[in-house]
Amino acid sequence: MANPVRNILDSLLDVARGTLQPLKDPKRTDRTKALAAVGLVSFMWGTTWLVSSRGVAAMPVLQMSGIRHLIGGSVYIAFFTWKGHAWPSRSQLLQFLWMGLIMFLISNGLSTWSVKFIPSGMAAVIGAISPIWIAIFSLLMFRESKLNLMTTLGLLLGFSGILVVFSDHLRAELSTAFITGTSMGLIASMTWAVGTLYTVRHAKDLDPYYSLGWQMFLSGIMFISLARATGEYLPLNAIPFDGWFAITYLVLLGSIMTFAAFIYALKRLPPAQASVYAYINPIVAVILGALLNHEKLSLTIAIGTLITLGGVFLVNTGFRRSSRQKAG
Repeated sequence: MANPVRNILDSLLDVARGTLQPLKDPKRTDRTKALAAVGLVSFMWGTTWLVSSRGVAAMPVLQMSGIRHLIGGSVYIAFFTWKGHAWPSRSQLLQFLWMGLIMFLISNGLSTWSVKFIPSGMAAVIGAISPIWIAIFSLLMFRESKLNLMTTLGLLLGFSGILVVFSDHLRAELSTAFITGTSMGLIASMTWAVGTLYTVRHAKDLDPYYSLGWQMFLSGIMFISLARATGEYLPLNAIPFDGWFAITYLVLLGSIMTFAAFIYALKRLPPAQASVYAYINPIVAVILGALLNHEKLSLTIAIGTLITLGGVFLVNTGFRRSSRQKAG
């Protein structure tokens, strides 16, 4: 009899790698499952903002991020090593270290830290504008695209929406906490965009999700080392339940399961459909923050969120059209 645990692990890995065996009607079945996977990603990544907010209220930010990424990265590395992937070379490890520094230590670390100072829903809206920074940086740094009317309109709408979301705070006296959290969120979204462009331009001949595991693992070591050096560290037996719950949720649901679902969708749907989660999870975050964390949800915030996401949509659409015209 086959080992049931091994069968379960094999099935999970098959989903993560997008290599499920076709069924009787593979196209229809795969598309339905892929759309369901996008729905799962849209919701689950929306919930991680609220969970992060609860987690950083219970334990040091650096330590929580370190444990999360160390465990999540270890699981990815173990899975892909089990499937026979070669260990990365020294040059690849240096690349993963650099990418982990940008995308996880700086970007993910700052976005997680920002929810100590601003509502999780607002932090999610700021995070949603990363595609706008990608469009700007690809133009300014790499000259890979040109601004067309749709992209320009999207940029204006996106930043206008952010101003609307935060208009109540802008009209009131600006607190140090608000400025700190907003600045962290903006820097996080910018560095994520830079890291994304760097990954696309300089990816080595290695499975990108195996690469992701190494980036998470290495950034986890950096987070924990930094937490130790700064004294932002609790003994493991002193971490409260809320802290361990946040870590467990973010590792199992926010990283492993949701990334597996996203990879599955990306293998079976056009990128435009697979990336629709970017327009949904900020809405999920705003609503859950209001319902479960007593965060302010006004008509102004709702309208500003929709304007921002509309701007992101236009930027993505204009960016794709520009790329197709360049390729043609």
